[in-house]
Amino acid sequence: MTGRHRDRSRPEPLDANFERHAQQPVAHTPVLVDAVLAALAPRDDAVYVDATFGAGGYTEALLGAARCRVVGIDRDPDAARRGRKLAQRQGGRLTIIEGRFGEMVHLLASVSVGPIAGIAFDLGVSSAQLDTPERGFSFRFDGPLDMRMSGEVPSAGDLIASLSERRLAELIGDFGEERFASRIARAIATARHGRPIRRTSELAEIVRAAVPKSEPGQDPATRTFQALRIAVNDELGELDRGLLAAEELLMNGGRLVVVSFHSLEDRRVKRFLQMRGEGAPRTSRHAPELIRRPAPSFTLLTRRAIRPAPAEVARNPRARAARLRAAERNAAPVWPARWTGPDRLQRGQRA
Repeated sequence: MTGRHRDRSRPEPLDANFERHAQQPVAHTPVLVDAVLAALAPRDDAVYVDATFGAGGYTEALLGAARCRVVGIDRDPDAARRGRKLAQRQGGRLTIIEGRFGEMVHLLASVSVGPIAGIAFDLGVSSAQLDTPERGFSFRFDGPLDMRMSGEVPSAGDLIASLSERRLAELIGDFGEERFASRIARAIATARHGRPIRRTSELAEIVRAAVPKSEPGQDPATRTFQALRIAVNDELGELDRGLLAAEELLMNGGRLVVVSFHSLEDRRVKRFLQMRGEGAPRTSRHAPELIRRPAPSFTLLTRRAIRPAPAEVARNPRARAARLRAAERNAAPVWPARWTGPDRLQRGQRA
């Protein structure tokens, strides 16, 4: 884990109140769908990738906006099953692939789709996952402490049982941006000595008792559950790999659209697009070979994140935290894989 000296002035997680607005299960409503379509500008005979298929909201919008083809990707077996049912009604225009979007390059090679005109990401947990107690994502329902989007990784219960108190504090602090991370980790470590923590309700009560003060209207367990979910599913690592895959796959003029729901994701997307979308190659007389920036590979379509209008939030409270960023791929080569920052390569390597 990183971030031992975190900046306390940074924005709060964008999805801090996500579950508070979900008092009852709701029908799936795709967030910022009009803005997503405007950014992707779907056209006939083009191929688009819905990299986080979920309930298929963006996919159906794309298929309805143009006579195009869509490839939907989702690591969740339940989402993939729903997608295959939808595909049966689309006359060959929709292909569903079960897998991680960080592996898009490999996954799409298996279906020979041709040039990719647009890729959309709708990050984080879906409404269907959150509203299903058996999946263990939510502190609102009692269920197994799972949180896995797919079955091949350790569950949240496994992390709670196996990580040291120090590592738990780092995880909750880094991925949940929780200022009481140390107190929560200590409470978890104490509780699990008595008996294993296996249920979402058990963990939520432990966290609530450990947090001396929470934000108005926010359940004290929110940030801890967010942190565990991110860690279980390697969501930030997967996002990094997905963005790199999009850079490689998009054709010249292809569009990338990312909708995020908390600040950790949004900052990562913003940095990626700014790094690849601004400024000409730069050098320094001190070490020109080390800080030569590759040619920009994207043109930014949004200088600032697009947020939902009040009317959309009123219709769909879960849209409240959404942020959309978009960019257009140009003809520049893919950036070197070893590039790690806006002004440097990995130590000991050259451009």
